[in-house]
Amino acid sequence: MVMSLTNNAGVMPVESSKTAMAWGPIIGGAVAATGITLILLLLGSGFGLTMVSPWSGESSSAATLGVTAAIWLVAVQWLSSALGGYLTGRLRTKWAAVHTDEVFFRDTAHGFLSWALATILVMGFLASSLTSLAGAGASAVGSAASVTTMAGAASSAGSTNSSDLSTSYFTDALLRPERVSAEARTNDAAATSEVSRILLHGAVNGEVPEPDRAYVANIVSARTGLNEADARARVDAVLGQIDAAKAKAKEAADTARKAAATTALVGAISLLVGAFIASAAAALGGRQRDDEEDLLISRG
Repeated sequence: MVMSLTNNAGVMPVESSKTAMAWGPIIGGAVAATGITLILLLLGSGFGLTMVSPWSGESSSAATLGVTAAIWLVAVQWLSSALGGYLTGRLRTKWAAVHTDEVFFRDTAHGFLSWALATILVMGFLASSLTSLAGAGASAVGSAASVTTMAGAASSAGSTNSSDLSTSYFTDALLRPERVSAEARTNDAAATSEVSRILLHGAVNGEVPEPDRAYVANIVSARTGLNEADARARVDAVLGQIDAAKAKAKEAADTARKAAATTALVGAISLLVGAFIASAAAALGGRQRDDEEDLLISRG
């Protein structure tokens, strides 16, 4: 059985020997978009530094800085995508004997590929820069740590792991006297170490038990000369400050989490819109290029 090689119109289809993808315009548009992105990022950094001041009351709020930075990053993404996509469409050669719908598809595909390549280049550059900064920061921290000593480590609650801390705490609880001795009144190291272990154990478990509170109040009373009620009030006040600090730290962590989530969502949406803009700009540039060539041919 012989298969027919003709279509319904009786014309044999012809396959072009050239690929529909033109890497030259794609790479050119991506390089242009990357360059514009880096220039605009440096420009935005310069303007951002003018909004920050070490003097009290002269610096913009963190919320203002965050919103301004987000808007600027979105604008940078869109502007660079538009320029890169337009150059990609404008620089490609004209496809002869190709339907206008196919030309439109190819132009949008070229714009999208140019945007994707530019995004990879920018992300690679930023990742390299951040890695260098992180390495420099780690080196500085290591240098500082090498000259910093753990002063009073032997007299503090200085166990290096949670099991040692728990053992020390329960040992103190077993050997805890009914009343603070005269030696404990003058032994700062022993009192500080024991109270530190009690506070650390309470921080790990979420609260300081009532017997521990009473014992710490007894130590405070012996060390400061306060009566039992005033010593207990001081202990409760300090523990309240610790709880407030923990709540503030959790609130800050939650705020940072929300900010990171918002940044990720805005960044993803911005990238999607940037891809659309690059594709549309490439289609616009390609159509203008074809129109200009058709105009020159008609005049010639």
